[in-house]
This record gives sequence, C-alpha cells and structure tokens, in this order.
Amino acid sequence: MLTRTIPRRVLVLTAVALAALPAAALTFPAEASDSAPVAAAPAAPVSFVDLPDSPLPSDDAPHQITVTYRNPTSTDQTVAPQILIESPDEGPFLDPAQIRLEMLGTDGHWNTMPLASQTGTLYTGLIPAKTVLHGYHKLTEHYRLTVLKGPAQGTVEPRVAIYA
Repeated sequence: MLTRTIPRRVLVLTAVALAALPAAALTFPAEASDSAPVAAAPAAPVSFVDLPDSPLPSDDAPHQITVTYRNPTSTDQTVAPQILIESPDEGPFLDPAQIRLEMLGTDGHWNTMPLASQTGTLYTGLIPAKTVLHGYHKLTEHYRLTVLKGPAQGTVEPRVAIYA
C-alpha cells in the first residue's frame, strides 16, 4: 500500500489560509435579507514570496530580522509581511511563550507581535500586516526576535503574502 506524507509546512499554510476565510464562506449561502448588508469576505493570499531563512538563535539575546520586498510591477499590490518560526520535524514543538518577536514601529519603538501556533509552527498574523505597496516601491520591516526560554531549536522563515 502506498502512503504519502504531507509536509507539516503545507498543512500549516493551508490552515492559515483557511483561517483567514470567515466561516460563512465555507457554508451554503443564506438567503439575502433587506435589513442587513452582507460584508465582503477577506481575500486569502494568492501567493507567497519566501525570503532567506535562518536558524533560530540559540542564545537569549535579541536578534534583528529585516524583511525586504520590492513590488516588481507598475501597479499597486497588496502585501503582508509574515514571520514563520518552524519547529524541528522531530520536535519538540515551539511554544509562543518561548519566543518574543517585536516589530519596529514608525515611532521608533519596538512593539511586541503576537504569535499564533499551528502544528509546531509559530507565525504572525497576515490581516493586521496588510499594506498597499505602490508600483516599483520597496517594503522594509524590521523585527527583533529573542528566545526567552531555551534551549530552542527551529528555523526563522520570513515571507511576504501577495494578494490579488
């Protein structure tokens, strides 16, 4: 009997994309009502641009991560930077309490980013990070990652979600 293993990352990416859809999008359509307007469902990303990954730091010092993406087209593009922190395939799975991820705000202060967890992958939310990037412009975001409770093993995988 043939068996096929689906990589954990593919499962996580599928779960994250489905989580972005409201439950109503996964059910039969309801009859239209004159009294309540229907809100548009948030669109899921159409693709991701993977940026160079690096090993999760093994010390408890803060480490800088810079996410840079240039819109290669002349038209505006909706994008969202995201940080994935992958646990080793063999485990142990990382816990959000082990990691502090901060993003440098426009005011020059570091703001803590909440991390969600799915099947051993920690990740930042896409919806709050969405921004419109004008044609041929560049997006640069600065993050600071600190391992709070070690030792921890894993991989830091920054990426940019591209929306239609």
